[in-house]
Amino acid sequence: MPTTPLVTADEIATLGAIRLVHVAAKEDGPQSMIHVPIEDWIAAARRSASGFDDLGHWQAAIEALGVGHDAVSVVMDDGRMTEAARVWFILQYFGLPAVVLNGGIAALTHPPAQEARHEGPLRLEAGSGPVGLAERRGLAGDLAGVQVLDARTQAEHWGEDLRGNARGGHLPGAALLAHADLLDGSLMKPADQITELMARAGIEAGKPVVTHCNGGGRGALAALAAVVAGQKDVRVYYLGFADWAADESCPVLRPEGADNNC
Repeated sequence: MPTTPLVTADEIATLGAIRLVHVAAKEDGPQSMIHVPIEDWIAAARRSASGFDDLGHWQAAIEALGVGHDAVSVVMDDGRMTEAARVWFILQYFGLPAVVLNGGIAALTHPPAQEARHEGPLRLEAGSGPVGLAERRGLAGDLAGVQVLDARTQAEHWGEDLRGNARGGHLPGAALLAHADLLDGSLMKPADQITELMARAGIEAGKPVVTHCNGGGRGALAALAAVVAGQKDVRVYYLGFADWAADESCPVLRPEGADNNC
């Protein structure tokens, strides 16, 4: 795996063999790049209890993409960074070397030479990447043992914006650090600034961190930021608050107090 999950355009040359992976709703990027059918990937993750239980599906989807262990996937989006982080998380979760290009596709002014698409079967292993996956039941039983980092907006965190969920609020003990605060335009902020932001939010160094949003992308970006800031034990609750709120046995907090069984 690469030593850092976030690179600048100038740092791509230090990665060795690479493939350029573009994430967009439509194949509107350069034809020389690999394009991720992101809407299909998002829909597929919503069909299982953790998002990634169906190894056969993800095996076929990633093989069809044309990436592999023989080259680092340099993932980029339109500069929002959330969709690139989502794909980075999935690829690395299954053990594939991947990084995110800071600033998105606009930062790549001179596309470097890349490997041809990988052909043939891949040997994927769920959970073999450096950033792990959290699921609802395990997280509900371990809230006291981890730091939960909520990457949604303040309005979502306090239950003012339901985003289509039946319940609003946040997980007990969750620290709020909106994903937009991690960015300076389309660039992720430097590691020292992210470290300071996390400390202000109440995230301690050295204690396990579980990031989440409402459904994957912002939570993946927060996990990317946590790794950049030096956190060692990072997981993503990929299905996020939408999954948590749908289970009425899972406690939700609002400004006025706890709502344990709504």
